[in-house]
Amino acid sequence: MSSNMNNSSYRLWDERRGKIQSKKGGWVVGNGIFNHGYSMMDDLVGKASYMQVLVLNATGRLPERPLADWFEACHICMSWPDPRIWCNQIGALGGTSRASVVAATTAGVLAADAKTYGSKPLLQGVQFIQSAMQDHRRGVSAEEIVSNACAKHRGKPNITGFARPLAKGDERVVAMERVQKQLGLPTGEHLQLALQIESTLMKQFNESMNINGYASAFLSDRGYTAEEIYRIFAIVVNSGITACYVDTNDKTPDAFLPLRCTDIEYTGKLARPVPC
Repeated sequence: MSSNMNNSSYRLWDERRGKIQSKKGGWVVGNGIFNHGYSMMDDLVGKASYMQVLVLNATGRLPERPLADWFEACHICMSWPDPRIWCNQIGALGGTSRASVVAATTAGVLAADAKTYGSKPLLQGVQFIQSAMQDHRRGVSAEEIVSNACAKHRGKPNITGFARPLAKGDERVVAMERVQKQLGLPTGEHLQLALQIESTLMKQFNESMNINGYASAFLSDRGYTAEEIYRIFAIVVNSGITACYVDTNDKTPDAFLPLRCTDIEYTGKLARPVPC
């Protein structure tokens, strides 16, 4: 590698050497604490909700209060204290083993960063409905969108945001539609298309839209990208995890899901002597 190539490769690092640069904000000693152009103590504290600031930090844009209230309701919908849920079970195991609440909750949040549940599937949900909307604007019907999606999976409706593995319907969508109406937030074209897709899936497969499909479409109508939505919902499961941690932490240690050695079916090599 030539010296010119070396210099070019290092220039970016040298320009930032010993410096911390941020376009988001920071503390200016003696002047204030700033966040995306807002004074946190003067403009946000006591005036904006926590959810408004969370969305601001994730996207750089401060949402109106009704939309922030919608986000808050959706966060409540997507995290409940059931220790059978995988990420919550990690919180419960943390509590029963006397780990710290921070360790248990963050471990559970990491476990929810999965392909099939938690916040990451929102990436696929948003990508699907926004791609479907592009097709719809070109004249492709909801029925054709479903048919094309099923053709990719041997005729099965394997569409992120629609259907549910353990139950029919989604009570969270019903709750969020009620909240949306109460807050006066209109149904946009993405959500209208999602409802048409749901209608088609119900007729053909008896499958409906889940909370992922609803939230993906609703927020696409508000101009959010898939990555922005994923960032907003990064720790959406944390409150349920903490609740399960507290439940087991308040009980006898190591009493959550105990196992005997005989409960494990060992299929490995038989016992053998260790060579001298």
